[in-house]
Amino acid sequence: MRIEDTDPARHAGIEYPMEVGAPVFAPIKVLEEKDKAVNVARQNAKLEYDRIMEQAEVLMKQAKALQARLDATEMVHSAKFSFNPLHGKTYHLYFDSRIGTNVLIQNGPDQWSCGIPDSWTYSMAVKKLGDSTWAIVEEEEGTSSSLAVR
Repeated sequence: MRIEDTDPARHAGIEYPMEVGAPVFAPIKVLEEKDKAVNVARQNAKLEYDRIMEQAEVLMKQAKALQARLDATEMVHSAKFSFNPLHGKTYHLYFDSRIGTNVLIQNGPDQWSCGIPDSWTYSMAVKKLGDSTWAIVEEEEGTSSSLAVR
């Protein structure tokens, strides 16, 4: 049996089937749909948050590396040396306890023929970069030196 309606546009807005062969549908459970939407939003927000935190971690590593370069640059510029350092070349910082200051020289701790002077303590290897900052060079294995920063 068919329910007759004179206005066909009304069929789309009616909440129940108008014909015997019409598809079955049930009312939407609004609370369940809201819960699903909130869960999807939380998952997407968590993914975005995690991505932003990864980017922040990379930026923090870059900031720490830059701060280390600036600290090394300040140490080198406050050190005593009497030559013009070349870009890209590795130099070595020693602390001279007699005069109480750092000394920048070209010899590493294993490059001395008669040994490091008694009043000197090896601090670190540094390299002058193209932007006139100094970077700490990681020590090679087999070098018997402490990385005491003064």
